[in-house]
Amino acid sequence: MKLIIALIQPHRLEAVKRELNKREIFRLTVTEAMGYGRQKGQLQYFRGQEMESELINKIELQIGVNDAFVEPTIDAIMAGARSDSTGQIGDGKIFVLPLDEVVRISDGTRGGEAI
Repeated sequence: MKLIIALIQPHRLEAVKRELNKREIFRLTVTEAMGYGRQKGQLQYFRGQEMESELINKIELQIGVNDAFVEPTIDAIMAGARSDSTGQIGDGKIFVLPLDEVVRISDGTRGGEAI
């Protein structure tokens, strides 16, 4: 089992969800996040004044998957999150972490079945 964490542009969320659904991946958690990477912030305007913001709005996806779904999940996120066919700086990142245990609270089911 793996926990896949993806940071994407907010306006790409619906496209990523469509791509996940095409691959029969229906469970995810979505959180608003802020951060920056290589793009190092952005220029914004507030009441007509230029302001440099170091943090950029992002969406964080968390998806627990069985091993067979790792590559389809990564492929779906990449297909939905890329701004064009070649991709651009700021499109996001995907992290794949080992997931030692999952427990469904309602009935106590454990492991891959609980996902």
